[in-house]
Amino acid sequence: MEQKPNKRIQLHDFNNLTKTLSFNMYDICWTKTKEEREAYIEYIDEQYNADRLTNILKNVTDIIGAHVLNIAKQDYVPQGASVTVLISEGPIVEVPTESFEESPGPLPESVVCALDKSHITVHTYPEYHPNEGISTFRADIDVSTCGEISPLKALNYLIHSFDTDIMTIDYRVRGFTRDINGNKLFIDHDISSIQNYIPDDIKSLYDMIDVNIYQENIFHTKCKLREFDLDNYLFGHTKEDLHSDEIKEITKKLHHEMDEIFYGKNITPGSEEES
Repeated sequence: MEQKPNKRIQLHDFNNLTKTLSFNMYDICWTKTKEEREAYIEYIDEQYNADRLTNILKNVTDIIGAHVLNIAKQDYVPQGASVTVLISEGPIVEVPTESFEESPGPLPESVVCALDKSHITVHTYPEYHPNEGISTFRADIDVSTCGEISPLKALNYLIHSFDTDIMTIDYRVRGFTRDINGNKLFIDHDISSIQNYIPDDIKSLYDMIDVNIYQENIFHTKCKLREFDLDNYLFGHTKEDLHSDEIKEITKKLHHEMDEIFYGKNITPGSEEES
């Protein structure tokens, strides 16, 4: 997608707008026994431990053009991890003279822009159903910045950093800044949908729903993977290990779990809401 320069807004002082991206992802898995469920949790804790999450957030920091002030990280017992990174304005040679229309951001490459009073956090939540064989892994990432750059530029990289079945993405612009005449500006860039910051090849993989409140500068997009291959959801097994009735029942339960997470509510099995 080609980036086109827009006319820059002349401001009275520092850009005080706060832009917050909340990226929430889910991985769903079938774990038949208690031992498999415990093994899945152990696997997730190893794959997404505090050190790896810290590296992901450092790459996000590079993408949005900031530098790290402080890092706090923790692996929890029995499961889960958290990382918080305080960031500030990155070292730049000169202030950029143009901004760009909404478009997918880069993968791990530096994009230099001015930032301050900002932070990035991630928390993980591995868990499993007590008796249905379903295990889930959820990660919540928040990127909050002040200044001209939108944290949405890090969204493309975040999507590529996780094996994601379902994504819930929120973006909000808060506060105001002033132009050179003192007029308040409650947003400093055009945006019609978070989807415009997701590459077309990624969008083609997901069913997507937008819920936007334009007058409040609040944008919400949720995504569910379209293609379903049962082998990708079996922990320690393949479809060849199962008979046809098991395949049908497990597939039904996995679809039901994904639908409930996607729509954000409990769904009665067999109802019209169930896909």
